[in-house]
Amino acid sequence: MGRNTFKKPIKSSREQKKSKFNPFAFIEQKLDMSAIVGENVPIKLVLPLLYASFLAMAYIWSNYKAENTIRKIDRLQQEVEDLRADVTTLEAEYMFASKQSEVAKKIQPLGIIEIEEPPQKLILEK
Repeated sequence: MGRNTFKKPIKSSREQKKSKFNPFAFIEQKLDMSAIVGENVPIKLVLPLLYASFLAMAYIWSNYKAENTIRKIDRLQQEVEDLRADVTTLEAEYMFASKQSEVAKKIQPLGIIEIEEPPQKLILEK
């Protein structure tokens, strides 16, 4: 009887575990964690806990930076609103000061008087 070529041979459980890459197992193999944390602490839990604590610190830092950015944006928006109000006020003052009656009041102390008759047009004949 011939070999069964339809089904592929099943890998053993050892071969399946070797095919997966586990970063925590790799670090555990390279570093002797029992010397650092002691014999009573389960070594398999130390690296995932360190990883989780690192992620928590990164999350806290990210929120802190986001809140600071939001505060800065709010402060700058308030400053922009104040400057916009100042510009509006200055434009209104300028428009008021450039009226003909206001200009006449300002130049009166200089001895310049306002002409009350309209200007005349000169026509030259050739």
